[in-house]
Amino acid sequence: MATNTLSILKPSVNNLAVRIFVRAAGLDFEEVDVWGKKGTPAFLDKDPADLTPLLEEADLPLGSLWESCAIMQYLCNKHDLTQFYPADPERRAMVDSAMFYLIGTLYPLVGRATYPTLHFPQYAGEVGCSDADDGLKQRAQEDAKAALAGPLDVYQKFFLNGRRFIAGDSPTIADIRLAATLEFLRAVDYEFPAWAQNYMEAVESTLGEAYTEPAGDVRGYIASVKPS
Repeated sequence: MATNTLSILKPSVNNLAVRIFVRAAGLDFEEVDVWGKKGTPAFLDKDPADLTPLLEEADLPLGSLWESCAIMQYLCNKHDLTQFYPADPERRAMVDSAMFYLIGTLYPLVGRATYPTLHFPQYAGEVGCSDADDGLKQRAQEDAKAALAGPLDVYQKFFLNGRRFIAGDSPTIADIRLAATLEFLRAVDYEFPAWAQNYMEAVESTLGEAYTEPAGDVRGYIASVKPS
């Protein structure tokens, strides 16, 4: 029996980050695709937030843990994977900050820009799930897409600042989270700046099949829903 069980949704970039990480780290894991099973009493018993990815492991206080960044941080700490999560406090702070900035600032814009195309439900209070007309919803999607340039510029100028990756010469969990997130922007034919395209290619080429194999699920889903 695998040490770690991951309940995942294959089309999700939030799930993709952890799927890449466990492969790149060489951890013992089993993936369980829970498409169509979220929201059931059995799933909610172990994950009342109804979120994926979900890590199940006997050593966890309540047996389970969700949120992609928290899962990667925990597994790095437990298995001393300092190549993905630096032990040096200053470099680790950069990794943490890059992930928190993604969760709080970049990803909400990515969601607003891509979820309508991906046929994902939007969050309560968003224009996309309101009674607004189609024109206003499309305007909100385009506004979010245009606003992405600001936080992406922050990643180039601050978090990368001339480096190949966020904390040095090899990808960290922050790089995995960022590169995975940017995959969704292919759904709206986002015109990546040259540095971002080069960065994504560097993360994938460095991690190899650990990145490419699970990323194929996200890319396949995008291709299936993207307008021709």
